[in-house]
Amino acid sequence: MSEPVRHNPPWTLAVPPLGIAVLALAWAAPGLPGIVALLVLGLVGSVIASVHHAEVIAHRVGEPFGTLVLALAVTIIEVALIVSMMLSGGEATSGLARDTVFAAVMIILNGLIGASLLIGGGRHHVQEFKLEGINAALGTLTVIVVFTLILPNFSLSAPGPAYTRSQLLFVAIATLVLFAAFTVFQTIRHRDYFLPADAEHDDDEHARQPSNRETAASLGLLLIALVAVVLSAKGISPTIEAALHAAGAPAATVGILIAAIVLLPESVAAIRAAHANRLQTSLNLAIGSAIASIGLTVPTVAVLSLIMGWPLALGVDAKSTVLLLLSLFVASISLRTGRTTVLPGMVHLVMFAAYLFLSFVP
Repeated sequence: MSEPVRHNPPWTLAVPPLGIAVLALAWAAPGLPGIVALLVLGLVGSVIASVHHAEVIAHRVGEPFGTLVLALAVTIIEVALIVSMMLSGGEATSGLARDTVFAAVMIILNGLIGASLLIGGGRHHVQEFKLEGINAALGTLTVIVVFTLILPNFSLSAPGPAYTRSQLLFVAIATLVLFAAFTVFQTIRHRDYFLPADAEHDDDEHARQPSNRETAASLGLLLIALVAVVLSAKGISPTIEAALHAAGAPAATVGILIAAIVLLPESVAAIRAAHANRLQTSLNLAIGSAIASIGLTVPTVAVLSLIMGWPLALGVDAKSTVLLLLSLFVASISLRTGRTTVLPGMVHLVMFAAYLFLSFVP
């Protein structure tokens, strides 16, 4: 008789609390030699642990609920980080939410999708996904992105890349409605559009599912690991910001830094799924994360801005607008047939490299 599968090995139970312990040490002794290196180790370990626990939950609840759990958990913590930085920085951080959201969208549309298509296509040659779900997700994402990052530059009632109070309230509500509508569409009304095409033949479906106790433990440890990821990123960011400043990098690169670190768990999970020939899961996670990131971040910071009376800069500049529209256009072409290969992955990664290069050399 074979041994029962143990879904949470000892290291997965130990790493998230260790990450929190490192954070406590950093808070108690911020000047301790090597504390930044410990934070980096804690961050990497927490990312690996969070991906494991997200996969355990996904195995128990099935798709697309599993990817939604990870996307929502990461986004909620990302919003908390942005809000805390805005509260501590005041009006000087009026563009932080815009920079972070724009960076997240570009990382997901080009870096994450590009890496997934390249790695998955390189191993499996041709990968398939359900066109109905991805088309619905890309359509929703396009509208949300244009409402929040492009349209503010063309509204006439307020100067600069900003909305008036009434416009900002309308866009916050519209964004939240679109996010909620897509979530219902994905998980209830048309869940089958987001299931892998060969789900009925997936060996994972026939493996022993995690028990309720294992799933509850993974959910709690996932949240602990994600808190460790974000707070470790916040602890490391001053060192990296100082390095960026010394190198003469633009201020907007801080948004790239925040988005890249916060998206690490989702990125690792999406690339692992593509490598295992589960491109549908990879795309669900990538595009769903982009929708959740904007759909929750913009309404939250909009309400904060209205309550505090702070200006909120949302519109991106002309160069970023071109890159953003190009990314959405190419993504709609790359994912238009339900089948993909390595070439679209390479195209997206080249666009991602251009985005990074032009961010540091504007």
